[in-house]
Amino acid sequence: MKLRSVTLLIVTHLAVAAAGFAAGLYTLPILVAPTPPTAAEVQATAAKALFTGQFRRDLKDSDALHWGEGTVSVGTDFVTLLGRLAPGPDYRLYLAPEFVETEADFARLKAGMVQVGSVRTFENFVVAVPPGIDPAKFSAVIVWCEAFGQFITAARYR
Repeated sequence: MKLRSVTLLIVTHLAVAAAGFAAGLYTLPILVAPTPPTAAEVQATAAKALFTGQFRRDLKDSDALHWGEGTVSVGTDFVTLLGRLAPGPDYRLYLAPEFVETEADFARLKAGMVQVGSVRTFENFVVAVPPGIDPAKFSAVIVWCEAFGQFITAARYR
């Protein structure tokens, strides 16, 4: 084989391998996600909420792969979402002292935030607030991809 043919084969095989790896990163969290809570289960928990907010797709750092939409409800011992998130790995839920909609704002304010827990489903969720965390001391809820340092979405709830 000529050098040009070998180079072309190597480049095309590497491109296919990279595309397969990227597809795996995107689909694996979907394949291993637990069954999400039903709308009725989320609504029953959310009925006890102290605050509500909205995840919207039109935030500054939201894009086609990083977004959330739906109603967020915050109680003393839970945070719920009746809606959807873009699938991805290693999502974490934070409470923040102020609303953020960019990765830069998240990094700037992270020291004053508290991590509530992991988000493992992409349609509806109920995340327990650990003892000792008072959601009334915060004003926004944020979903952040810890693995890739990506802003997913946020909502102001008070």
